[in-house]
Amino acid sequence: MTPARILLVDDEPAIQRAVGPLLRSRGYDVEIAASGAEALRLVSARMPDLIVLDLGLPDVEGTDVCRRIREMSPVPIVVLSARGSEEDKVQALDLGADDYVTKPFGPNELLARIRVALRRVADADTGAESGVFRAGGLDIDYDRRRVVREGTEIRLTPKEFELLSLLARSHDRVLTHRAILKAIWGANAVDQPEHLWTLVAQLRRKIEPDPGTPRYLVSEPWVGYRFVTGMD
Repeated sequence: MTPARILLVDDEPAIQRAVGPLLRSRGYDVEIAASGAEALRLVSARMPDLIVLDLGLPDVEGTDVCRRIREMSPVPIVVLSARGSEEDKVQALDLGADDYVTKPFGPNELLARIRVALRRVADADTGAESGVFRAGGLDIDYDRRRVVREGTEIRLTPKEFELLSLLARSHDRVLTHRAILKAIWGANAVDQPEHLWTLVAQLRRKIEPDPGTPRYLVSEPWVGYRFVTGMD
């Protein structure tokens, strides 16, 4: 099997020295870009399988690099940045980043985020996100609009099923509140998060073994929600 190609975009030598060897030790083929312009040039020449992207680049703003890459390709983008504010995370995710890891970071966390992003692409390529989607003891039948947990069918309202399907199809990826509100209720609802909070609470009561400690619908505080399949 050909190793996945990862483009690391970061101008800090310390990060290059730490992350590059870390990824190579796990069998990835790693290329490094120290600027936004270099990253865009490399992406245009040969699209990688995944991009690890810093936001604080010396020439082009990282969010602009993210936006321009997303215009070219759906390649997974994992942001690795010292910027940890809610606004920075929401902006990057809304522009198309798949995940966001804040510096300083644990190497195992970064590796897990990369694995799930690559696995999500593999699932899409093999059609695993069509038909019946399985995560843990939960089965989601997209075609029949049917949800079963541990052999028991769960009755969902149309909106509840729409929300669950949206999150499950982007499993292990953070979807921002604005992105979810726009997808479910339309552009006029992006400033009405109470609709989403209510719907998530309803859905958790139905599908979660313990709604107080969600297993599937996990909150990213002040940012959005993630449907978790497991971070192996």
